[in-house]
Amino acid sequence: MTDFRSRVVAWLGRKYIERKQKKGVDLLSLLPESTLMPLKRTGLDPVAELAAARENNPVSRLKLPFGLRAWLVSGYDEAKEVLAKASSFSNDYTNLVGTAAMSADQNPGGLGFADPPDHTRLRKLLTPEFTMRRLNRLTPRIHEIVDQQLDEMAAADGPVDLMQSFAFPIPSLTICELLGVSYEDRADFQRLSTVRFDLFAGAGASFGAISESLTYLLEIVKKQRESPGDGLLGMLVKEHGDEIDDRELAGLADGVLTGGLETTASMLALGAIVLLRDRNTFELVRDNDDAINGFVEELLRYLTVVQVAFPRFAKEDIEIGGERIAEGDIVFVSLSGANRDAKLGQAMESFDATRDPAQHLAFGWGVHRCIGAELARMELRTAYPALVRRFPEMRLAVSPEELAYRKTSVVYGVETLPVSL
Repeated sequence: MTDFRSRVVAWLGRKYIERKQKKGVDLLSLLPESTLMPLKRTGLDPVAELAAARENNPVSRLKLPFGLRAWLVSGYDEAKEVLAKASSFSNDYTNLVGTAAMSADQNPGGLGFADPPDHTRLRKLLTPEFTMRRLNRLTPRIHEIVDQQLDEMAAADGPVDLMQSFAFPIPSLTICELLGVSYEDRADFQRLSTVRFDLFAGAGASFGAISESLTYLLEIVKKQRESPGDGLLGMLVKEHGDEIDDRELAGLADGVLTGGLETTASMLALGAIVLLRDRNTFELVRDNDDAINGFVEELLRYLTVVQVAFPRFAKEDIEIGGERIAEGDIVFVSLSGANRDAKLGQAMESFDATRDPAQHLAFGWGVHRCIGAELARMELRTAYPALVRRFPEMRLAVSPEELAYRKTSVVYGVETLPVSL
């Protein structure tokens, strides 16, 4: 009887959400503020409530409407355990079908929403392109892209927006180079990538953006089938064309593009804010090549721009952090919370470019750890030193209080970043 009642409540909830979406109602208004807490920040820092939740109960219940059972995992050890247990937790998109009016045809595909053995098969196809040996071929091009953007900034009159002139173009052009597609439509992909991770626009807008980008990528995949290029898509077609269909190819490309564009763009912008607010760190990055790697690792931990991992669905009853999570429960892992846990070291709420790198979870953990982690590091290690060396007198063109950060987004970021060079 309890299971039947749960199904009825969930069905009624889906119908209610569908009606609200058709009327253009913001779905976030249906959620309690406490549920949105893991996606909120004060400037660069998670809100104090997240640290309190981690200290009081690193595995705690989240209040969701319509009888849905959900958990927030904010402790480092507990987060790592959930992320590592692919056998106990599912990432499969089909768990979301029918929830918040999401449909099967909105499945973005790729690695993030797949479970083994499909995930294992797809990741095996991609892994060779993301080894350091293969990525090194992009090194000269990344330097060219960074220098090109800095040249354009230097030629501008007055303040420039680092988001539009620096943070977005660098990963956009780099990923287009990696995939082997033209750059002409990069503005559209920047828009689609932003919307799909911006929960303030509502779930309908986010998943609509996924459908739109997949439609475009399917056309790109068809062209690659006809005439494979030298990029990632062309390589997959030439070496594994019979093992993967067009939808899977488009899903992989979409995951690489949006996963690597929005996250790296946000890192580049927010990292620049860290540099601009601390002159000692600015000079350290400018003058000391040996400090770059440690600076980037600490920045990845401190900023953790992907605030919450892909939702996990419990495949069985399991105990995490002393709490019993039931089969079917939704589990949200707060990466930003876990990366500030005192178990990683002292004063983890603060930024320290000189501390020994911590084993952070900014790229996730386990089988779903971000496959593009090394490419992101390459871009960050190249871009930051080049920026501060080219513009040693760079300053914010507005007061720090005037910066507009995203209000509620899985990938945290700043809307604009005006600077005087």
